[in-house]
Amino acid sequence: MPHLEAVNTPAPRADVWNVNNAHCCARYQLLAEAEPDLLVRVLNLFALQFLTPQQVHVERLDDLLSIDIVIDGLSWHRAQVIAEKLRNLISVCSVNLQDADTAWAAPAQASG
Repeated sequence: MPHLEAVNTPAPRADVWNVNNAHCCARYQLLAEAEPDLLVRVLNLFALQFLTPQQVHVERLDDLLSIDIVIDGLSWHRAQVIAEKLRNLISVCSVNLQDADTAWAAPAQASG
């Protein structure tokens, strides 16, 4: 029977899902084909994570939907994961993710 040897394990990676990570206010801007069930599929991605958006704005532009969603209380990593899931939805053409805290602070600083 071999002697016990010390096992060198790599340092654990950062837990990006940790609730203690800094939270942000994320703004999603989507452009998608105007399908009847698209809005439900988009909002379901948030509902599955027990997240309720602060603001949802939808406009139909001919055959496209412009969807703007603002949501807070999630880490930037989590916001990016949700953005990637949105990009994978059928009928979604583009997804733009911004840190709404930074986006809204920048114009205020520029004008002041």
